[in-house]
Amino acid sequence: MARMGLRKKVARTVRNVVAESTGLSHCFGSIRRVAAVTALAALATVASAGFEQAQARSTPSAQPDYAAAGIGTVATAQLPPEAVNTLGLIAAGGPYPYEKDGVVFGNYERMLPSHRRGYYHEYTVPTPHARNRGARRIVCGGPLRRTDNCYYSDDHYASFKRIVE
Repeated sequence: MARMGLRKKVARTVRNVVAESTGLSHCFGSIRRVAAVTALAALATVASAGFEQAQARSTPSAQPDYAAAGIGTVATAQLPPEAVNTLGLIAAGGPYPYEKDGVVFGNYERMLPSHRRGYYHEYTVPTPHARNRGARRIVCGGPLRRTDNCYYSDDHYASFKRIVE
């Protein structure tokens, strides 16, 4: 163990002597400072780019282009009567016929415009003669009870249409 300590001391002394004799000790300090400044600049660039992307995702545009996103629209009058009833329940705040109504919709497939987690909530549209919840859903974005940013899916989230009044 004493030999390892001695080896480290010898190696350190050799490095110091070589650096001082060649005048490189000042260079090594400059290189370290340049490397540190470069690393900080790169980190700041990456952080600001990430912030701008996150801000763009969380800030909705004034008029989203649903056609470009592949989302069609459907008028409330064209919805099945069960969907119209579900919209009424959403506006009233319930009570909902299914336990899972009102839970957070994750938008994992990214079919809807991107927002922070918790922005979208899903609701079941009852399917006549179905033994389970069926495939029809309404997903609304924004505060609970708001129905001005809702989407209808009749194929269990494979496609959506924005509900327009």
